[in-house]
Amino acid sequence: MQPLIDNARTFGQRPEEFAKLAEGQSPQVLFITCSDSRVVPALITGARPGELFELRTAGNIVPPYASALPTGEAATIEYAVEVLGVSDIVVCGHSHCGAVGALVRGDDLTAVPAVRDWLAHAADAPPATETATTPSDTDDPTVASAVQHHVLAQLLRLRSYPCVEQRLAKDELRLHGWYYEVHTGSVREHRAATDAFEAL
Repeated sequence: MQPLIDNARTFGQRPEEFAKLAEGQSPQVLFITCSDSRVVPALITGARPGELFELRTAGNIVPPYASALPTGEAATIEYAVEVLGVSDIVVCGHSHCGAVGALVRGDDLTAVPAVRDWLAHAADAPPATETATTPSDTDDPTVASAVQHHVLAQLLRLRSYPCVEQRLAKDELRLHGWYYEVHTGSVREHRAATDAFEAL
């Protein structure tokens, strides 16, 4: 903790670098990703303060939209789309994801009931398929194919949000699915033409 405190002390000693931020924010991108400490959106994208509007949840889950029971996640998405007018939304999953790994393995989560109940929002369980050349995600610590499937499920869930649906219909919003490898730093994006995650 001390190194973080030391940096925070010196961070505020350059007020001239941040003065313009007091005038407001106009990010172009809503970046939805996992709470995992190894995933740092600004580091991955090189974004400066004010350039990314972030939503971080366990497993980068987008919960179902329910107007009668608003959530912090829904409020963040709605604010980004309706108030800030972002033009792009990225859902970024990552390798070695504990949340997706727990779903794939069918882990017993009774000791962490809040986590268990949150992961129930993960839409359908990611597949743990196996081929002759590729190990199943139950054996693969990166859970790559399951995470990628999960990212696509969250993008589909996003489309059910009224604000997103309306902006997509007007061609005023673009959705992107990314997969980040924590062990290499590489990023892949889902390409509709090939239905595969390919290098950016």
